Amino acid sequence: MLALQAPACRILGSDLYAALLTAAADDVRGEGPAWAVLERHATRDTNTALALRFMAAVHRLVLQGDAPALAPHFASVGGTAGVDGAWLAMRSLLVQQRDRLGELVARLCQTNEVARCAGLVVGFLLAARDSGLPLRVLEIGASAGLNLRWDRFHYSNHGDDRAWGDPGSPVQLHGHWDVPRGLLGQQVRVVARAGCDPQPVEPLSDEGRLSLMAAVWADQPARHERLRGALELARNEPVHVAKAGAMQWLPQRLAKTAPGVATVVVHSVVAQYMEPGERQEFFALIEDAGQAATAHAPLYWLRMEPESPLRAMSLRLTSWPGATDELLATAGAHGFPVRWRGTR
Repeated sequence: MLALQAPACRILGSDLYAALLTAAADDVRGEGPAWAVLERHATRDTNTALALRFMAAVHRLVLQGDAPALAPHFASVGGTAGVDGAWLAMRSLLVQQRDRLGELVARLCQTNEVARCAGLVVGFLLAARDSGLPLRVLEIGASAGLNLRWDRFHYSNHGDDRAWGDPGSPVQLHGHWDVPRGLLGQQVRVVARAGCDPQPVEPLSDEGRLSLMAAVWADQPARHERLRGALELARNEPVHVAKAGAMQWLPQRLAKTAPGVATVVVHSVVAQYMEPGERQEFFALIEDAGQAATAHAPLYWLRMEPESPLRAMSLRLTSWPGATDELLATAGAHGFPVRWRGTR
């Protein structure tokens, strides 16, 4: 699991995590201190995100000030030492904090990646434009609910003047953002927003903020800056995330049509973590609800899910009435680059 994640980290811009996971994989093979921490968690299930949970546990100790030898290598706490010597410091930490790290690795890795909204926003804009209605947004696997505030962010393309949203937002999503100019004048009104998650994170608590920060890779300051901005928005605009799975929470919200609003069911990097039976029930639920949709109560299914082992994302939108399905764009695992693939 560690060896599989290492090249993905390098491709996604984290040389530090790539080096640490490569060294940790070798250490596991030699039954060293990394194996002592991870043995109880060993699995062949690639959907457990074991390597990312491992690094989140280590990062948590750095953020808490409990890994002083490793901190100089972690930019998230001001470190500038980089990769050289980082593994030796981390190996010592694994020895010193074996039991504590073993417990922390058991925690879910709740990333709540804010920049994924750079892709998702296109689907929301299309739903608002095509329906001419305000939106009711229902997010599955919402974690801390940070992405439910997508309309409070500012989006811009690094190659030209394309932009949408509040220029003064604390969340600035700037990167390769290849979206149709015709959507950028679209006004959106969200009249309801809510989500569910089997293990939601409370973004206003110290523990919740620490969990979210620990899951963001330590040598990627732009991601940390976006997360801090999203946490600032969360303090000013509470959003409820119910502690529930998709099939516990969504059926009652889709049981009846909602005239006068466009309902958007949205999820990103969630379907792969569902059990196969739950995933099939979830898909069937949305399709059944779509059959009852009308022009005055349309339903949109917006999702961003991996399309390859390297976690390239497909952004798809299905709309009812009509059951029209379209690949809108592809996106990176952490949001950018967003490349338009739609036909409108």
